[in-house]
Amino acid sequence: MKLIDYVQGRGARSALAKKLNLTPVLISQWANETRPVPPERCVEIEVATDGEVSRRDLRPDDWWRIWPELTAKPEVTS
Repeated sequence: MKLIDYVQGRGARSALAKKLNLTPVLISQWANETRPVPPERCVEIEVATDGEVSRRDLRPDDWWRIWPELTAKPEVTS
C-alpha cells in the first residue's frame, strides 16, 4: 500500500507521526512524495503500520539494493 493511501482520513497522518515521533508535515511530504523516505525510516514505518505499508512500497525503485534479504521472500499482495 502506498503511504498516501494509508494516511488519508481520520487522523492517520497524525497518529503515524506520533508513533514515529515525527511531525505530521514530514509524514505528508513523504506521503506526497515531495521528499523521499530515508531507508533508515522504512522499517519503522513498516512496523508502525503493521506491514500495511512495506519497505517495498516506500522505496519501489531501490528496495532490493537496500534490503537484499527481501528478494528471497515472495511479495504478498492483497
